[in-house]
Amino acid sequence: MAALTCNAADLGALLGSATNLTAATYICDRFGTISARLSDTTYAVDTTYLLFSAYLVFSMQLGFAMLCAGSVRAKNTMNIMLTNVLDAATGGLFYYLFGFAFAFGNPSNTFIGKHYFALKSITSPSTDYSNFLYQWAFAIAAAGITSGSIAERTQFVAYLIYSSFLTGFVYPVVSHWFWSSDGWASPMHSNLLFGSGVIDFAGSGVVHMVGGIAGLWGALIVGPRIGRFDHAGRPISLRGHSATLVVLGTFLLWFGWYGFNPGSFLNILKSYGDGGSYYGQWSGVGRTAVTTTLAGCTAALTTLFGKRLISGHWNVTDVCNGLLGGFAAITSGCSVVDPWAAIICGFVAAAVLIGCNKLAERLRYDDPLEAAQLHGGCGAWGIIFTALFAKEEYVNQVYPGRPGRPYGLFMGGGGRLLAAHVIQILVITGWVSALMGSLFYILHRMDLLRISEEDEMAGMDLTRHGGFAYAYDDDVDSPPSHQQKKENGAGFMMKATPSVRTDEV
Repeated sequence: MAALTCNAADLGALLGSATNLTAATYICDRFGTISARLSDTTYAVDTTYLLFSAYLVFSMQLGFAMLCAGSVRAKNTMNIMLTNVLDAATGGLFYYLFGFAFAFGNPSNTFIGKHYFALKSITSPSTDYSNFLYQWAFAIAAAGITSGSIAERTQFVAYLIYSSFLTGFVYPVVSHWFWSSDGWASPMHSNLLFGSGVIDFAGSGVVHMVGGIAGLWGALIVGPRIGRFDHAGRPISLRGHSATLVVLGTFLLWFGWYGFNPGSFLNILKSYGDGGSYYGQWSGVGRTAVTTTLAGCTAALTTLFGKRLISGHWNVTDVCNGLLGGFAAITSGCSVVDPWAAIICGFVAAAVLIGCNKLAERLRYDDPLEAAQLHGGCGAWGIIFTALFAKEEYVNQVYPGRPGRPYGLFMGGGGRLLAAHVIQILVITGWVSALMGSLFYILHRMDLLRISEEDEMAGMDLTRHGGFAYAYDDDVDSPPSHQQKKENGAGFMMKATPSVRTDEV
């Protein structure tokens, strides 16, 4: 909002009398006070909007927790929920110490930020504590995506190590490239990549591809769960234990996505014209919420009928994943496309997800939550979609000050934006693969990645967390002994023989 100014001398001259200079001074003083209050109100409204959006995005952690819990077997419920809690807690500390500085520590170079470590000197007209909170919620979302890919067979210490590394370094560097004004591929950079920069508005690439590719490498290196494929390589379904939790988690994520996508404007009190118009940033926020909704709804319905044709069933879990795939895809271009284009985005996202799942089965790749396929595959499609359907009018509103900026190929904007987005897909894939693939391989070589076969068969709730998430009988006053854990996990119906060591670890 432009500052309003008043000059007493100029106003006195207009009033036509030297005696009116005192009155002019008084009027300008009052005018200055009103202008300052309006400026304060603008900051307050925009900060409140950003904070509320941050709360919505953070609520997605509960959605992730419920979705993950419902998608795994009951014997691993406490383990996966604990990893979701610690994604937020560990991510909060490491993003505070390092992540936010690497991502948005301006002024900096084009590769990585170098200010605001531990939020030192963060307060400025462009950056405040509310910005940190909002960006932290995004960082832990990326970590939450990865945890689903390696669920049910990964050591707890591996979760802590990868989550810290991902939120403290890997993800922040990517977000600096595409979201910081100093980033080499940012649409706000002074020297735009291919004259356009990358339009990844809310993070189909920055968040979803990063989390999905990290999960891909984790799942590849840790290997499939025991029993996921038979000796001939045919897939065997290891169904999650609660469709109820899956649906609950999906609706919570849906709700949180209205902070994820519309909230990425970062402010709302901004006019697209000279002021006094009904059309402004608030209109863009509303349009973004609509495109997000339509993409998810279309993907859900497409998945419903697509999987019905393939499997012969109306599967609620598949529909929930399809819905989320549509959301992941539209996240990149939600602010710069028309609602009708969002329907196309959702339709193709569902096809991408179904195709990726088929490919995963052929390659004997095991991802309990389809996280790599959903977030990685659909996220990559969303980046391409934006480069095809971004509308010139919306691009200039969301990223002003650069007339002639390229827009969607199918909208008449040429292929430069598409070229920039292909570069984005390649560099994210390379960066995350190099760092997270290496990390998971090191953990594997150090025997810190996968749990033992015995623990996997018994379930990590019993062997690692002191008991099951659910009480199946009334005898829950004390945790079972180690010997009881072994017997229960192996399914034995008789006491262990005396030859079994009671002190075995």
